[in-house]
Amino acid sequence: MHRVTSLFLVTLAGIAFAVPSPRSTHVLHEKRAMEPVDWMRTSRLDGDHVLPMRFGLSQQNLHLVEEMLASVSHPESPKYGQHYSAEEIIETFKPSNETIEAVTNWLTDAGISRDRLRLSINKGWIHVNASTAEVEDLLKTEYHIYTHPSGAQQLGCHNYSVPAHVQGHIDLIKPTVQFNHRAGANLERRRVKPLPNIVSGPVVTSTDASIPANLANCDSQITLACLRALYGIDYTPVATDKNTFGIVEFTPQAFLPGDLDLFFKNFAPNMVGVRPIPVLIDGAVVQNFSQSFNFNGESDLDLQYGMGLTAPQPVTLLQTGDLSQGAGFDNWLDAIDGSFCTFDGGDDPEQDGIYPDAAGSPDSCGILVPPNVVSISYGQDEATASAHYANRQCTEYAKLGMLGTTVVYSTGDDGVAGFNDACLDVNDNEVGTGGTTFNPEFPATCPFVTAVGATQINPGNTVNDPEGACEQVIFSGGGFSNIFAMPSYQALAVSAYESAHLNPSPFLAGTFNTSGSRAFPDISANGANYVIGIDGVLGLVFGTSASAPVVASMITLINDARIASGKGPVGFINHILYSPIFAPAFNDITMGGNHGCGTPGFNATKGWDPVTGVGTPNFPRLLDIFKSLP
Repeated sequence: MHRVTSLFLVTLAGIAFAVPSPRSTHVLHEKRAMEPVDWMRTSRLDGDHVLPMRFGLSQQNLHLVEEMLASVSHPESPKYGQHYSAEEIIETFKPSNETIEAVTNWLTDAGISRDRLRLSINKGWIHVNASTAEVEDLLKTEYHIYTHPSGAQQLGCHNYSVPAHVQGHIDLIKPTVQFNHRAGANLERRRVKPLPNIVSGPVVTSTDASIPANLANCDSQITLACLRALYGIDYTPVATDKNTFGIVEFTPQAFLPGDLDLFFKNFAPNMVGVRPIPVLIDGAVVQNFSQSFNFNGESDLDLQYGMGLTAPQPVTLLQTGDLSQGAGFDNWLDAIDGSFCTFDGGDDPEQDGIYPDAAGSPDSCGILVPPNVVSISYGQDEATASAHYANRQCTEYAKLGMLGTTVVYSTGDDGVAGFNDACLDVNDNEVGTGGTTFNPEFPATCPFVTAVGATQINPGNTVNDPEGACEQVIFSGGGFSNIFAMPSYQALAVSAYESAHLNPSPFLAGTFNTSGSRAFPDISANGANYVIGIDGVLGLVFGTSASAPVVASMITLINDARIASGKGPVGFINHILYSPIFAPAFNDITMGGNHGCGTPGFNATKGWDPVTGVGTPNFPRLLDIFKSLP
């Protein structure tokens, strides 16, 4: 069990540095990844407006991230499973005194007194409240107010610059170029889709005497029993007091207790009345007064299947964000990593809720130990995130892996396209009506998370037949990142796929990144025709957001078996997923594709592919492998 390290801010007023640095010509440091859609720039921000500025300092030893993660995650490493402590990680990656000195001198040279500056104890961030006029002069930029037709407003700048001699010491600065592209929500969060034929009676009936009644209709109605049969899940947890499993939900999404009981009554009667353990992050509430698929679909789905597959393992609900602001990816990281928190961490005021806020919601910094497994079924188009923002967050996922946490993200439901089937313009990487360039999803493209795609039981088939890539209602998200380089653990598998299927490429030049980038997904699970309790009835939903908690549940069961035998959690699992030695632990998916952007997309084929990854888990084999590791 890892100890939560609480990190506070200390003043820089009493810290002596060398003489101020000479002034230098400013150079462009960061520009907006994509122009905001449907937002109009309406006015300049008032010069007296106070901005909560955060200067992210360049961390040391980032070149060691992949090596350190592999040392505790690669099955052939002598240090496998010997995860790092939070203190070791902070000490390894904290910025140097030279970096702190350079940035501090720049700010004080510009007229910001030293006693206004605050430094996090891990030395990762400098915070200062500054007027718009001060910041515009400091960053050689202009801040504007943007207005949406709904009346919502945001502020930001298109780009900003820093002195050339400081640039190497600055990771990113907030608030600046990050932008909430969708009114009313920080991210596109609807990852499941209902069918119009909502049903209200018993779901499964026996139509084929050759298989059990509860498996008769798995090609059209997926249940807990179907998933157990598909993947061979036959394990009851015994170390539930030592194991932990967290599921992230973003307010105003919230489960309804009655929906859980409706689902459990039909498919897990002994769980009626069981609830997740809520951890309310940044003023979160499990609201139940707004009831519709958009408000309850994701949470109901995640919890019904996560809890159902891992029972009697208690499941922690990481409910994030209040009703005033909602939240983003960085906010749930706040709760498990105090060093990433507001004012001394990675929160982005343009994509994440900033707390404390006007509604009185407190911030939640380092309030719980990271769960052994965390499942997140949310995402955003990678093109809407700047490289600095994405890389800073991705590094935090690597650190969680070093601590022993498995982070699972869904890959999206639009194949090679982005949300709402949006594709990129080949010339400027912007979303356009005529875009033809593939639009991958973040954070699934981060090489330090496990990205989960979707499969389906083909119509007319049974749980005993091979699955195909999901092509009912949704298409499994997959492809190649435009930000992250290919990690070493997947180089062999991806190179084999490229040699066999992309040489020569069937796509036009510029359709996707061919420069050796991170490929996804890593693994898949069924994502079609899930039966859930939703707003008092039973209905069918689809999505990689269904696949993610299923994979996370299987890893949770594997952790239970290891913990019960005196071992630790598996942590980052991608090295094992891609190891040729462990290929028999996966069901290879060789049918279907993930079309989008006016193309058929990629095809599922033998071995790893950018539709279903290495395939779906064969749970008994995967369990045996992980139990055999130290």
